[in-house]
Amino acid sequence: MKHVLIVGGGLGGLAAGIKLQANGYQVTIFEQNGHFGGKMMPVQLGDYSFDFGPNTITMPYVFQKVLKEAGENPDNHLEFVHIEKHTHNLFPDGTSFYMTTNRNEMVEQFEQLDPHAEISYYDYLEEVKLLYETAENHFFHRTFSSWTDYLDSKLFRALWSVRPFETIDHFHRQFFRNDYIRNAFNRYATYVGSSPFTSPAAFALIGHLEMGEGVYYVKGGNTKIVKAFEDTLRTLGASLHLKTKVNKIIVQEKQVRGVELENGEIITGDIVVVNGDLLTAYPELVEEAHRPHFKNKKAKSYEPSISAFVIMAGLKNRNPNLIHHQVYFAEDYQAEFHELLQEKRMPGDPTICVCNSSYIDQDAAPGDNLFILVHAPAVTDEDSYDKEEYKHLIYDKLKRYGLDIPSQLVVEKVVQPSDIASTFSGYKGTLYGISSNRKLDSFLRPSNVSKDVANLYFAGGTAHPRGGSPMVVISGMNVADKIIHHS
Repeated sequence: MKHVLIVGGGLGGLAAGIKLQANGYQVTIFEQNGHFGGKMMPVQLGDYSFDFGPNTITMPYVFQKVLKEAGENPDNHLEFVHIEKHTHNLFPDGTSFYMTTNRNEMVEQFEQLDPHAEISYYDYLEEVKLLYETAENHFFHRTFSSWTDYLDSKLFRALWSVRPFETIDHFHRQFFRNDYIRNAFNRYATYVGSSPFTSPAAFALIGHLEMGEGVYYVKGGNTKIVKAFEDTLRTLGASLHLKTKVNKIIVQEKQVRGVELENGEIITGDIVVVNGDLLTAYPELVEEAHRPHFKNKKAKSYEPSISAFVIMAGLKNRNPNLIHHQVYFAEDYQAEFHELLQEKRMPGDPTICVCNSSYIDQDAAPGDNLFILVHAPAVTDEDSYDKEEYKHLIYDKLKRYGLDIPSQLVVEKVVQPSDIASTFSGYKGTLYGISSNRKLDSFLRPSNVSKDVANLYFAGGTAHPRGGSPMVVISGMNVADKIIHHS
């Protein structure tokens, strides 16, 4: 029985571990933190529960498939709750707009706000469905290591059909003429840590997931997905280790031989899967001499995605105007991305995302449990802003919209990009590893297979297919498939 060592217990590593253990491999997972799931982390502040990580879930079938392939009934672990009216978008002049999978309600709103969209919305849904189906059929479930992988004629046609040279903003201008409406859809670029004004139109496929297939929340918190994966691994007989840091991957004769733990213990293994931010983990774990195709200079050449400034705030009341998710937009959305990506500073007028999961799941908290997120630049050597001042800038803006947080505050915790970098070993504190602002980085992600070290694999948001909870799970499953069929 071959022994697979997985460094990092995020979703990708857990998914890979489940599939491998269920297919006759012995899996051992090492996680440096005190929880599995990576950024999908539960946070408890007094009586208030928060999910640090995705506020909503798309593609529930991806998570269910992992459990099914291990012989588990997903319904025994996870209850996915469909949220029909999932996002309330609010704008500086008082305009507001709900995003819902109810197509009639969408068209009724367009009738008042964007008559062109009233006519074009069904064309939009068909176009983003086509983008999604192309990506699903040709990109998600395979690995790429160089541009030569794209030379297959069918794959090349598929690549061309997902509009690689068009931006998300340009794509949306065909369907939405109201700036506010368009920016509500443009926000999908931030789901991959990028700007809608530079990232490729291919990522507009997220519109199919949210507006076509639907948005979900897991009863009891989205972190129940992690618990389901962890329980399944234990049932299958995998060996799981929390608070266990791997210092080094042992390489001999261009092949992995095991890992060295922080305490000096050597664990031998036949295969190693690194589930973490590749730009951080690969240089830290493997000596540069062993990876000539991925030297430190190359790791530093990638543009990091955006990060986040997060406030978790538990309120004593339930505010009737809050639904599961609301977004308070900046006056100038494009200028906000210029501040983030070109000036590399905190936006003066940030777009604020507020999730209130207790709207769906009142057992999560006695009052509102607000997960408040604004986008932030990746960590730089010149980070210079006052955390408390910026927190109050956010609170002051929300108060202008009628949400007075300080007057209702019971518990509070602030997380900055530097905290994300230290807790999750994320490259410069990014949420999604590499950005998609450069066309090359959008489609040619780092490979899931080391070019230099045999039996060394990579899963997670930095490698193919990219970040986002369903994508990192697919990444882990892709790696497991690769190992099963090539080892």
